[in-house]
Amino acid sequence: MPIANYKTYCRMLDNARNNGFAYPAINITSMASINGVLRGFAEKQTDGIIQVSTGGAEFASGLSVKDKVLGAISLAEHVHRMADKYNIYVALHTDHCQADKVDSFLIPLIEETEKRRAQGLPNLFNSHMFDGSALSLKDNLDIAVPLLERCHKNEIILEVEAGVVGGEEDGVNTEGTPAEKLYTTSEDMLEVHRRLSTVKGAKFMFAATFGNVHGVYKPGNVKLRPAILKTGQDAVVKEFGEDALFYLVFHGGSGSSQADIHETLGYGVVKMNVDTDTQYAFTRPIVEHMFRNYDGVLKIEGEVGDKKVYDPRSYLKKAEQGMADRVMQAVDDLKATGKTIFGK
Repeated sequence: MPIANYKTYCRMLDNARNNGFAYPAINITSMASINGVLRGFAEKQTDGIIQVSTGGAEFASGLSVKDKVLGAISLAEHVHRMADKYNIYVALHTDHCQADKVDSFLIPLIEETEKRRAQGLPNLFNSHMFDGSALSLKDNLDIAVPLLERCHKNEIILEVEAGVVGGEEDGVNTEGTPAEKLYTTSEDMLEVHRRLSTVKGAKFMFAATFGNVHGVYKPGNVKLRPAILKTGQDAVVKEFGEDALFYLVFHGGSGSSQADIHETLGYGVVKMNVDTDTQYAFTRPIVEHMFRNYDGVLKIEGEVGDKKVYDPRSYLKKAEQGMADRVMQAVDDLKATGKTIFGK
């Protein structure tokens, strides 16, 4: 089945780290955006990661319900059904869950997977992100360690973050954060490994920050320092050995230069989040459709409009294609083209 199980997901991450590429992790909010991502991955013959944020999940449940857990479950179930039509592997992930939403979002989704496993069904999600970056490192890890223990029991990979990603995403604004907090230190990386490695055999990903900022900014406004990742990885290997190398995650990847992206791949980045760029790629064709068909999508001066152009399918097909095209660009940027392990 193309939804990766735990063993396959671990193989995916090893494949990326050992071969110098990373998987695009694309945020989705609807069936149309999911279908665009799957198409993009499949056309590039790469495995990939589809992820949902708390805000995206709430949106998916509808304006009246506003239930982020139900929305996440609904989106995940659509991915489970549709991914089976493609000859690639897909992992399902939840993005940026802050500490105040752990009990209302992460735990219910883990419980849903526990129910499924008890019935002999595959996990709903393959990995979850706990974002404790707004806390002290101690408080962050005090929450992360028991979460990792529970995830490990259920063959779920946990992603954690130390250091703050700047900008704004999903209603969380970190603009104005002191510059030094945008860069994870080697000491932080050592402590993350020290604490999380107490959960024997557990797999986790680590979003270490190196000046990352959510959103897209003009050139020169964001000062990325990818070498921080190398320095931290070297310190961890020196202290704990080669097996301690992190699976690193690049947050705030939209708008980054190809040179910065490629540099991080050499330092152990296996996953790069792409959201802002794919949002724009989904919306841009809709805008063009509306401009080109202005008199057809509106009933102007008593006219009846043109059903062929105000039918949502007419512009959502274009949006899906725009999403797929941008996903394919991300795959190329991350050197993941043709790297699927499906059937191998």
